[in-house]
Amino acid sequence: MTFPTTAVNTTNLDASTDSPASARADILDAVQKLNTIIAEAGLANGVLVLTGSGKLPSSTIPTQITLNSGVQVINPVSGIVNIRDVLRLQQMTTVDILALATPQAGDIAFATDGDSTAPALCIYDGDDWRTLDLSSLGFLS
Repeated sequence: MTFPTTAVNTTNLDASTDSPASARADILDAVQKLNTIIAEAGLANGVLVLTGSGKLPSSTIPTQITLNSGVQVINPVSGIVNIRDVLRLQQMTTVDILALATPQAGDIAFATDGDSTAPALCIYDGDDWRTLDLSSLGFLS
């Protein structure tokens, strides 16, 4: 089945003077499209069905989100993004971090140049990138 993408014709349904015989085909078309929507609920290219508590079912959330361009924004109403696992930052060179077009205060990056330069956590303070040299920190034990 294919999710309906065309509107139902209401020409024969919008006035009390419309012919019931003419309206029958439009009503059938509407019911068939409604049945398709119901049958494809929760499937790819169908409508999303929320859980009983109004949340996205975990089976519908992709394990990876890839954008062709732009920035992925997560903006919860609470203002808090709760990450309950490891946050894995992509390793970037210092040159790549400094070349970022519009860093904003609070941006965080992981710098490793693959040479003798120690890896560092980099935080943009609104004016400059500040670094926390990871080689000077203790070890998790």
